[in-house]
Amino acid sequence: MAKKKDLDMMDSSAKVKISRGERIFNVFNIIILSLFMIACIYPFWYVICASFSKNTLLMGYRGALLVPQGFSLAAYARVFGTAAIWKGYANTIFIVVVGTALNIFMTLLAAYFLSRKNLPGKTFITVMIMFTMYFSGGMIPGYLNIQQLGLYNSTWALILPCALNTFNLIIMRTAMSGIDASLEESAMLDGAGHMTILWKILVPLTKATIAVLVLYYGVAHWNSWFSAMIYLKDANKYPLQMILRKILILSDLTDAGIGNDDAEMVAETIKYATIIVSTVPILALYPFLQKYFTKGVMVGAVKG
Repeated sequence: MAKKKDLDMMDSSAKVKISRGERIFNVFNIIILSLFMIACIYPFWYVICASFSKNTLLMGYRGALLVPQGFSLAAYARVFGTAAIWKGYANTIFIVVVGTALNIFMTLLAAYFLSRKNLPGKTFITVMIMFTMYFSGGMIPGYLNIQQLGLYNSTWALILPCALNTFNLIIMRTAMSGIDASLEESAMLDGAGHMTILWKILVPLTKATIAVLVLYYGVAHWNSWFSAMIYLKDANKYPLQMILRKILILSDLTDAGIGNDDAEMVAETIKYATIIVSTVPILALYPFLQKYFTKGVMVGAVKG
């Protein structure tokens, strides 16, 4: 009992005493971070409340919107009942799935190539690849290139030109370079080739980085609309974000399949409902990739 009492006294004495200045700092820190959190959350909450509001009440409301103004599902009914929205969803899902798969495949191949320690001209090749991160041919040469390749007004025009991102390539190369070379040497002694080393050794060991790159590429494809505006003229091939842009910025509901009478009834609330419908699916990916995010994104900061 005496020993236990002595240990309890040592534990209590070992506790760090917080000074008055530290307490004040903690209070202000909590207040500032709480305000910052509210500033980040409120716009999204505003959109949610507005999407469930009645259009006439929302148009006449002034001030902070904390609850829906006259609960209504009319906007969502119009959105989910519109064929163009579902077509945009299908186009976007195809672009995200196929584009992200191609992105990861190309990134893994290029990263494996650049991570080889005995690669001739490695520095020059790396510099030339990184050069494309800061300089490009421009929008007009890019458009002419797509047109001459026969990709104009094709969904592939939104996938193939961005098959590889230089920044993500550098992250992946850094992750592969950090793996112990003895693993590869042992595999080579057992007769493994480059493809075996890449897919059976390096890929399993860099799952965290790959998960982060899947998120990066997926979000980029999901949010992309500029390439569609340039390279697509067929409205049936528009991704969801292009339809969303026409609704929000141009206030054009005709391409979304909503008539003028319906537009007057839900003109404002349908914009917010479309934002929610187009945002929620990509947000659902974060919980599944969150555990990999911190580990994967810090790779480039540990070793260059």
